[in-house]
Amino acid sequence: MTSSCDVLVVGGGPSGLAAAIALRRQGIKQVMVVDREQQAGGIPRHSAHTGYGLRDLRCLMDGPHYARHYVGLAEKAGVELRTETFLTGWRGPNTLQATSPGGLDEIEAGAVVLATGCRERPRAARLVPGTRPAGVFTTGSLQQFVNIYRLPVGRRALIVGAEHVSFSAVLTLAHAGTHVVAMVTDHAVDQSYPWLRLATAGRHRVPVWTGQRVEEVLGRKRVEAVEICDLATGSTRRVVCDTVVFTGNWIPDQELARAGGLLIDAKTKGPWIDSAQRTSVRGVFAAGNVLHAAETADLAALCGRYTAERVASYLRDGRWPEEPPVLVKCESPVSWVSPNALVAPGDVPHSQFILRVERVLERPVLQARQGDRVLWSRRYRRLRPALPIHVPAGWARRAPAGEGPVRFVIA
Repeated sequence: MTSSCDVLVVGGGPSGLAAAIALRRQGIKQVMVVDREQQAGGIPRHSAHTGYGLRDLRCLMDGPHYARHYVGLAEKAGVELRTETFLTGWRGPNTLQATSPGGLDEIEAGAVVLATGCRERPRAARLVPGTRPAGVFTTGSLQQFVNIYRLPVGRRALIVGAEHVSFSAVLTLAHAGTHVVAMVTDHAVDQSYPWLRLATAGRHRVPVWTGQRVEEVLGRKRVEAVEICDLATGSTRRVVCDTVVFTGNWIPDQELARAGGLLIDAKTKGPWIDSAQRTSVRGVFAAGNVLHAAETADLAALCGRYTAERVASYLRDGRWPEEPPVLVKCESPVSWVSPNALVAPGDVPHSQFILRVERVLERPVLQARQGDRVLWSRRYRRLRPALPIHVPAGWARRAPAGEGPVRFVIA
């Protein structure tokens, strides 16, 4: 069986749904969203706490309500939603193979938007040694246990990480009636906003242990304890708990992009894109957290809306850059930057660049340089590893082609 559409959106989370809705509102007739889950909506479906929708919808709601809202908007806009659909490979630049309960299918599209999101690295990917008992979760599996399946998770939990999602795990565990012993991070400070820390860890009196690392998970049938190392002194101690939640440490879900031969950025680990969300393959765009893990749901949705504008322009005029772009790179301790290129000669439709740093930096000066020229510069009070840095893109019009890449550096 073969299906066709004007735009195929891969992923039914906030960025994918927002892109599909925006495309329909711009007059694109056939927009299809495929998602491998039983229901569209993405990660917010599992997050039964508030904090969603502030920047994209101008209101606050909990995760399930936020997900339902976007699904409802998509259905009302006439977007075709296909759930329980797995894309297994590419038959051409804009044709993908799909399998679902209805059978095998090939979907041909005028353009493809990859919005597959990201995932947390589990314990095995972080190379944390020890036994393999029950009671070890990621935030995602924890939320499904508690909010979807209503299953018990334990009595005493240790959270590994101190990012946004780590503080979200505090609320999920509190909802499950689980006491959180502490949060552990190997950085010198936590990597979230003060208001979020106060509303979660502060409210539930959860200490945040900085400069410490989980060395080993102990237990037979069930987690019994973890061994923690103080990175400043090298001393270790044992913390009794029956649940361990590994949070954050995200990686883009880029397997489909890689299978399609798209260029993968070595820093972000997601598809390489230019400032119009175009990948290295003609007609294929990417949006949201598949590009750089991980932004909040509302920022991912805004990225989806922006990407829809670029896709609609491509469908109208068929233009795809032929001249080499101005590459955008970064140098340590800046860990990554997105987008990865400027469309020559200095056309900058993207309103901002997003960056992250490798470690906590006090009073740093962040600069964008092309050769010896400083195109943009700003001093910050503090930069934290898991907090995004949003750099307005106006300076990029002063970065002509032929003068080398733009580099983000700490001066």
